[in-house]
Amino acid sequence: MQYNSAKEALKEVFGYEQFRGAQQEIIDHLLAGGDALVLMPTGGGKSLCYQIPAILKPGVAVVVSPLIALMKDQVDALLQNGVKASYLNSSLSQIEIRAVEDELLRDDLDLIYVAPERLLMPQFLNLLDKIELSLFAIDEAHCVSQWGHDFRPEYIKLSLLAEKFPNVPRIALTATADEITRAEIREKLVLKAARGFVSSFDRPNIHYTIIDKNNAKQQFLNFYNSKHANDAGIVYCLSRKSVDSTAKWLQKRNIKALPYHAGLSQQIRQANQDAFLKEEAVVIVATVAFGMGIDKPDVRFVAHLDIPKSLEAYYQETGRAGRDGLPADAFMTYGLADVLMMRRMLSGSNANHLQKRIEQSKLDKLLGYCEAASCRRQIILDYFGESLSEPCGNCDICNNPIETWDATIAAQKFLSAVARTGQRFGAGQIIDVLLGKRTPRIVNLRHDKLSTFGIGKELSEREWRSVARQLVSLAYLDTDADSFGAFKLATKSAKLLKNQEKLLLRKDPIKTKLSTSKRATPLELSSTSLEIFEALRAHRAQIAKEQNVPAYIIFHDSSLREMAEGKPRSLESMAKIAGVGKKKLELYGQSFFKIIIELAADEAELIIEADDDDLDTFEKTLNLLLAGNPIADIAKQRGLKERTIENHLAELVTRGHLTVEEATALSREEIKLIEQAIEDLPEAEKGYLRPLYEKLQEKYSYGVLKCVRAALGDD
Repeated sequence: MQYNSAKEALKEVFGYEQFRGAQQEIIDHLLAGGDALVLMPTGGGKSLCYQIPAILKPGVAVVVSPLIALMKDQVDALLQNGVKASYLNSSLSQIEIRAVEDELLRDDLDLIYVAPERLLMPQFLNLLDKIELSLFAIDEAHCVSQWGHDFRPEYIKLSLLAEKFPNVPRIALTATADEITRAEIREKLVLKAARGFVSSFDRPNIHYTIIDKNNAKQQFLNFYNSKHANDAGIVYCLSRKSVDSTAKWLQKRNIKALPYHAGLSQQIRQANQDAFLKEEAVVIVATVAFGMGIDKPDVRFVAHLDIPKSLEAYYQETGRAGRDGLPADAFMTYGLADVLMMRRMLSGSNANHLQKRIEQSKLDKLLGYCEAASCRRQIILDYFGESLSEPCGNCDICNNPIETWDATIAAQKFLSAVARTGQRFGAGQIIDVLLGKRTPRIVNLRHDKLSTFGIGKELSEREWRSVARQLVSLAYLDTDADSFGAFKLATKSAKLLKNQEKLLLRKDPIKTKLSTSKRATPLELSSTSLEIFEALRAHRAQIAKEQNVPAYIIFHDSSLREMAEGKPRSLESMAKIAGVGKKKLELYGQSFFKIIIELAADEAELIIEADDDDLDTFEKTLNLLLAGNPIADIAKQRGLKERTIENHLAELVTRGHLTVEEATALSREEIKLIEQAIEDLPEAEKGYLRPLYEKLQEKYSYGVLKCVRAALGDD
């Protein structure tokens, strides 16, 4: 089908009214034949930036994707929207491969997904010479960076696309790349002249929390039970052994936890990934081998039980939560052992000097983030060259501010104890010396005779561990990989020991509170809306099972929520819901609409518009209102609930039969106040009434708020 514009394709194919951020600009640039480097956060809509040009332009778009396992889901999602797409990878038989190649030669496809290895095969390059190409899209472009956390050598060879197909537009996309990585993408992929598009890295719907590690598995379980029971999520661990033990531990506590790491067979990995994508309430416990390219929109949390290697890796991994824009959590446990382990891994690396320096710098940035006493989101955005003028109000530090204290003397005592014991011991022995513990080891080594023995009794063991962790994080102490992590005085420590500088450290809270921020809590629905929502989810699950695709490919949760709350009165009004394109309306509209009618009608909340020869139900309400009847009396006379009458008033405002002042009896000043509150809501909350109701301190009824929203054209 031909579309007259990108916006028409956006609505007709994907079911969205408006582009987000720079999407329109990127699409126009590609349609004009330009190359682009796009940095856009996970869930920001990167794929539309090349999918819509692929639909509009003649020829086929070649999409380079690093993970074979996820191509099918991406193609299935396009097919659901009526887009002609396929993939070529090693999971296909020779007969299937030939069938796809024939589709390419017949010009029957808009998009073809391939791994970089296949793209580089002479046979495939020869095939591309025979067909018309609309563009090349290189997804997960940060894989080209040798200093990055997802380096793929094959990506470097993609530079040949510029040489072999100089007139075909290329777009490289990634969700995360610092300045070094961006420069490397441009150089290695021959995109130096490409126009750069950098969207905001802010993910306002994600709540960030880091707690002092003390039995990480139990801490995660407490977090899960208190905030995310029966939600889908990802738990990252550093080692395969830790992944396996954590998954088993959670399974014993009735959590559907599945492991994923490179040590498992391909069959098990695929089965566990499929379960995570297609089933509800699955927690995947994984190494960093899992997650890149995952499109599951309703991941409600990402937890790190060990620290990642860089702030860049952390941002990308946590970004897999809340792709649907609804509230989500990033949770991490962090302790001294993490710091020592990462320092040891870095010092024992076989990397060259330059790479070690880059990795050291990235690790220092991550540790600084973990030890922060100020807004976490501001630190993340600053790392990517973006600023946030005010603290976010949606991280652990904003919700529970951290105190700092003058730790100069305490740090000097610790560093002195390290020096007096010969720089041969780790935290446990140093702390025992400071606390004056006469353990057999202390006595045997004569450490009880040192001048530093017992000089630190003003702090507890836990507080000394906090000091030790922060001294290592801040590079006052090094660790010796050859001496089992023994502390060594770093060059930086000299000034502190000589009293030439002061040191402020964060005071770790004795017990970390889990945030009660409303933004971190899933948005609530009324009892009837919740019943509809769950029925729609069950229906979606049945369809997905029959088609063997993830449920979110049918409709996202956010679309179902909008259906449940908005209760569309016709297929035409259902078509206005975000994510309901022409093809999906044709395939699923009637069956989903039927569920809404049946459940909402039971509560008298949905009134199907009457035939033309009958008086419209809304007009009946209008006549009674204009006769001077209050809402309660109208509801009584009509045998309906007051809430239903309020819905009628909102519809009458939408139709232009009532002004918002007539419908609400509010003053112009009050209406302006509500309008401003609507404008001030975060994007993720603008489609819902409860956040607005709470923002206005529950002063105005839901019915009043609906009327004001209707006057603004938001209902």
